Amino acid sequence: MKYLSNVTSLQYIPEKCAGCGRCVDVCPHSVFVMKDKKAEVIDKDLCMECGACALNCEFGAITVDSGVGCASAIINSMIYGGEPSCDCSGSPSTGASGGCC
Repeated sequence: MKYLSNVTSLQYIPEKCAGCGRCVDVCPHSVFVMKDKKAEVIDKDLCMECGACALNCEFGAITVDSGVGCASAIINSMIYGGEPSCDCSGSPSTGASGGCC
C-alpha cells in the first residue's frame, strides 16, 4: 500500500548501517531490503511511519517520526472506531491531521 509521495519522515543513513537486517525483519511494508550486506530503502513511499525500524536499529541509521502518518490513523481508528482517516482530503470534519493514504 502506498501513501502520498515524498511525505514520509523516514530518514536512512547508509553509512551507519551495520547490516544486521533487523529493519528488513520488522518493517510491515517491506520498505527495506538487504543488498551488499547493508539495508537499502526500496521505496520510502511505502512507509507507514510505525517506527519499528528505528526502534530496532541499534546503530542509529534510521529515524522516523512515528505516530504522525497513516500508522497513527489506523491505530486511532482501532481504538476509537470508524474508518482510518489521515485527513488526506483536507476536510476539517475528520478531526485528524497529517498526510498519507
